Amino acid sequence: MSSVPRLVIAAPSSGSGKTTVATGLMAAFAARGLAVSPHKVGPDYIDPGYHALATGRVGRNLDAYLCGPELIAPLFLHGARGCDLAVVEGVMGLYDGAAGEGELASTAHVAKLLRAPVVLVVDASSQSRSVAALVHGFASWDPEVRVGGVILNKVGSDRHEELLREALDSAGVPVLGVLRRVGQVETPSRHLGLVPVAERRAAAVEAVASMADQVVRGCDLDALEALARSAGALPGGSAPWTPESSTHAHPSRSAEKRGPVVAVAGGKAFTFSYAEHTELLTAAGAEVVPFDPVKDEQLPEDTAGLVIGGGFPEVYAAELSANEPLRKAIADLASSGAPMAAECAGLLYLCRELDGRPMCGVLDATARMTERLTLGYRDAVAVGDSVLAAAGTRMRGHEFHRTVVEPGAGAAPAWGVRAPVRRVEGFVQQGVHASYLHTHWASEPGVARRFVERCRTS
Repeated sequence: MSSVPRLVIAAPSSGSGKTTVATGLMAAFAARGLAVSPHKVGPDYIDPGYHALATGRVGRNLDAYLCGPELIAPLFLHGARGCDLAVVEGVMGLYDGAAGEGELASTAHVAKLLRAPVVLVVDASSQSRSVAALVHGFASWDPEVRVGGVILNKVGSDRHEELLREALDSAGVPVLGVLRRVGQVETPSRHLGLVPVAERRAAAVEAVASMADQVVRGCDLDALEALARSAGALPGGSAPWTPESSTHAHPSRSAEKRGPVVAVAGGKAFTFSYAEHTELLTAAGAEVVPFDPVKDEQLPEDTAGLVIGGGFPEVYAAELSANEPLRKAIADLASSGAPMAAECAGLLYLCRELDGRPMCGVLDATARMTERLTLGYRDAVAVGDSVLAAAGTRMRGHEFHRTVVEPGAGAAPAWGVRAPVRRVEGFVQQGVHASYLHTHWASEPGVARRFVERCRTS
């Protein structure tokens, strides 16, 4: 396990083609009969959906800010269990990390923690000889980052390719692939990035197939696989993360005794979640049952707790609002004091209204779309006790939205946030914990254990 072959796909900047190359590589290696483990650096929820289509396995995130550097290798090994090879898609530019935190949470940082070779994807559309200076700079900036090869993207012609290859001969970094400028895969975006797989599954399948075709035609898969196999062992002592050990699950509990039912929102409106959350809930003894707030008019039978993650409720506000039976069921569940954990999109759904359309009315607040993007990592502390955390619990989160909730905090806020300005945010009332912050429960698995215990006793 500690020597699983692996590659990190990085780029000098966003928009260079990382997702096309990484997803295409995953699909191409899977088509060769390899069991491929897909990973994404950072808090991105959308790319892992495309990775899952490419590999047939759950896409997982590796975020050194949310989870801490010490969990990167264990979480990687957890996802890569039983796999022949792993592909890790980077975030932003290779050396871009959390603002003001140096290399923390950058692609380079994760590559170093995994001791993985890096393949640099370069948008070559507006350069020729200058590509050598660019690649040399990235390859030599940090001697602990091993740039093992480059894939040239958006190359215009055979002559353009020839000039690029000649220039790179002097940089000492091999060219492992060339993708032409024409026929780029259409992956539609909107206000927060790519449109999730759940909203365009048939088109997404075609897009992934097209990415794989580009990679197979333009890349040296044998050389890339050989580079992955040169990664060697992970740092000494690395062992796979497990939800059971993290939650201190009690094997002595009767397996025949049904645990509390925790309903987890899904469907096309709620697509943002980390796989480890449901794994932790299950390990803590819950029976996790998914439901779709757009389609399902009732909560799963015997629901004792509710988890509503992120997504795009603003896009589906009409459908969510029209589902009055479910909105009432959720409001009734909240009134009973049942535990509810809502993040970002979940927060909006629990409000009284979203863009003027009635929502669940659990929170006395309104939500609306704006033009302003709120984005960034946050250090947070629990202001008071809740179904997720005891007062004083410290967690790190991430905000990513173009909506605003008024008021921004309830009489009992969820979190005190340090940056970019000191403030309180979110709502804690009865069994509800609702906040804009996306958190990764693997960093503080006690929240899953606490939530399930509250579901047992509420």
